[in-house]
Amino acid sequence: QVQLVQSGGGLVQAGDSLRLSCAASGRTFGSYYMAWFRQAPGKEREFVGSIHWNGISTYYADSVKGRFTISRDNATKTVYLQMNSLKPDDTAVYYCGGGLHSTRASAYGYWGQGTQVTVSS
Repeated sequence: QVQLVQSGGGLVQAGDSLRLSCAASGRTFGSYYMAWFRQAPGKEREFVGSIHWNGISTYYADSVKGRFTISRDNATKTVYLQMNSLKPDDTAVYYCGGGLHSTRASAYGYWGQGTQVTVSS
């Protein structure tokens, strides 16, 4: 059984930084990707970025490129989302997912529990 457990999140002001973590347990992901999505109220789950477990390949949505960075620690099977220069538009529930690479949420079979990020202006 695969489990993804998220931590981090909270309430910050515009311009602040925040780091989210996603710890994987159970089977190893091998050739899979780990991704971050976010979902604001009334909106669909939106792709934020992804990283292959080999750490070589990373992808980002245009809306976060240059501000957010995804990294991973293979020893602890943890993926991180470092968010800098946060904006109120970044307010959402953030989810980590594991699966085949895609910008579509339906491609990911494993999900964390979600964590709220709120950015005040």
